[in-house]
Parts: sequence; C-alpha cells; structure tokens
Amino acid sequence: MLSPAPSVLVLLGSFLIATSRGNLSHDRSQPTTQDETVVAGSKVELSCKVEDHDESSLQWSNPAQQTLYFGEKRALRDNRIQLEKSTPNELTISIDNVSLADEGEYTCSIFTMPVRTAKAIVTVLGIPRKPQISGYKEPLKEGQTAKLTCVSSGSKPAAKLQWEKGGKSLLGKDPELAEDSNGKTFTVTSHVEFDVTREDNDMDVTCTVHHPSLLNSPTSTTLKLEVFYVPKASIEPQPTYPREGDNLRLLCDGQGNPAPQEFAWRKEGIDAPLTVTQDNTLLIPSLNKSDSGTYICSATNIMGTSEARYNLAVNDASPVAHGTSTYHAIIGGVVALIVFLLLSLLIILGHYLIRHKGTYLTHEAKGSDDAPDADTAIINAEGGQTGGDDKKEYFI
Repeated sequence: MLSPAPSVLVLLGSFLIATSRGNLSHDRSQPTTQDETVVAGSKVELSCKVEDHDESSLQWSNPAQQTLYFGEKRALRDNRIQLEKSTPNELTISIDNVSLADEGEYTCSIFTMPVRTAKAIVTVLGIPRKPQISGYKEPLKEGQTAKLTCVSSGSKPAAKLQWEKGGKSLLGKDPELAEDSNGKTFTVTSHVEFDVTREDNDMDVTCTVHHPSLLNSPTSTTLKLEVFYVPKASIEPQPTYPREGDNLRLLCDGQGNPAPQEFAWRKEGIDAPLTVTQDNTLLIPSLNKSDSGTYICSATNIMGTSEARYNLAVNDASPVAHGTSTYHAIIGGVVALIVFLLLSLLIILGHYLIRHKGTYLTHEAKGSDDAPDADTAIINAEGGQTGGDDKKEYFI
C-alpha cells in the first residue's frame, strides 16, 4: 500500500494555492479581491474585503511591493491614489489617470497570524492612435493601381485595421505588428492595393481602427481619391426633333477629369472645321437639304480625346427623329387597315344582296289577253291561271 503522506502533501498544496488567491470560503479571515481591466487615462478602483478582520487592518501594495494604504493611512505620496472606503472589513482605493506603468499585480494583506494575502491583477489597455494613410500624393490615372498604407501605433493589445472604399469593405493584406519602444504597446500596419476606374473619382477610402479601449467608438481616417480619365463626349440637339427651316443648335459636352480644355466641331466629309459659339455649340440656321450629314464633336483633356456623332437627314417634310418616323408608320398602317376593312365590308354586302333576289306575281295572267270579253279577263286576272306561266319581276 502507498503511504498516506503524498495525499496529505497534495491537500496541503491545494490549501496553500487557494489561500494565496483568497478563494477559501470557509476561512473568514482570508481577504478577497477582484481583477480589473482599465483604459489608459481613466480611473480604476481596487477593493479588498474580509469577513473576520481579527482586530487587524487591511493593506494595499503596488506591483513594486510599495505600500499604498495601511487602513486609512496613506503610505505612498501619489496624489493619483485616493482612499475610497476604509472599514475593519473593507479597504477600497482608487488610482486616477492610469498609465501603462500602473499595470501589474496588486496585493491586499491582512496581518493576522499567519499573514493572509490576496492578489488583484490590473490590466491597462493602450489606446491606439488615430490611423494615418500614406501612399497617395497626386491624382491617379484611370487604370493605374492605388497602393495605400494605414498605420496605427500605441495599442495594447494590438488593434485591428479595416479598409473601406465608398462605404464597402475593401480587402487588405495581412497586417504587420511591431512592438513599440516602451515594450508594452504595438504598431499595426495594413496595406491595400486596387486598380482605379473613373467611378473611383471623388471616392472616399477609409481606414478604421478597432480596439476594446475605444468602447465601440472606432476611430478612422478618410482620404478622397482623384482619378484622371478621358472625357466622354455627348451631343444634345435643340430642338430634339428639328424640322426643315428650324434653327438647329447642337451642344457638345464632355464629362472628364480634368474637364475638357478643348472642343471642336466638324462635318464628316468636310475637312474645314466648323465655327462654334463660346459654349461649344454649333448653330445651323434655317435647315435645308444641304445641311444633311454627320456632325462630329470632339472633347479633349490631358488624358486624351473622345468623339460623339449626330446624324442629320433633312427631307422635304422634316428631319424627324427615328422615333417620330416609326410613329407615323404605325399611324399609316392603322389607317390602311381600316380602309381595307371598309372595302371588304362593302364587297361582302353587295354580294349578299345580289344572291338574295325578290320575286312577285303581277295581276296580269298570261291568258287574259285571250279572254273573249272583259269580264272573263278580270276573272282570269284575279283567280290566276293555274296552268299558265307567271310573269316575273326582279328587284335588287
């Protein structure tokens, strides 16, 4: 059999460990404390309680084992440390404007026989600094790759960085961590790359730092992108559907960055440029057939040139738009259909009347002319001749 000595030693070891943390509920003289987490620059309270003080006073010591308070008596001259409550059963102190140097293990002691102690670990959160974005100095050209870097230092534990573009999440590379010179806080660096388009012009790119010390209020930095791109030319006719004899104005516009510095008009097949007004408008007075053709407007900036075309066809009636011609064609088709239906109805009606002929008998019988006298002729006319042929008249 094994000796009971090892079991006794295990129980004794467990007893001592529990005593050091102040967790023995049956020992009424054992002080109890609680670990605290605090944001740098704020205030923390340390409370030590005991059920049976045994006519002894409680004492708080810092991680350097310097006595802070012994009962209600201040021991360390640090105005940040204040007495909150002192009774035989409780000693509560506070530390204002906590710094990273205040982090560590604090000890509450009661000088009974033997001396009993309890530990309270104070964790100080380092607040990350406002993130800084670098890598963007001048406008980008459409199609180029934006390479941005976001840096935030002073966080403990290390902060998390998040990218957004136009309010939508932007995936960055894996963050880089570096320990600051104080050996307690960290600097976090994040990189992101993406190809820019004209839609990215005036777009906001944001780097946000998330950290428990910010209390659900993350801090961020935003920059606005500027992207240079070739203008997109367009032509606006006034009126929209010009007619022969109208004064036609063709306005040339170009959406680009930077804004187009030069506009030019020309007619296809004609080398000479056309004269335009100061607002890039081509004026064609009193439209006629000779004005028909394709008119081209070009808009130019430092990125390049784009063109827009306007086809003008002046007919005897009017140079109507395609949509108007289609509308007239539909109306003509409907009218033709109605005329066709009316003619068909007349033909069918005439055919019907011809086939349904009316007949009737006259008051004259064929044999009345052969009657010997007038009385007999009248009788023959009224009674008819059963064997004779009837006279027939046709009507339509």
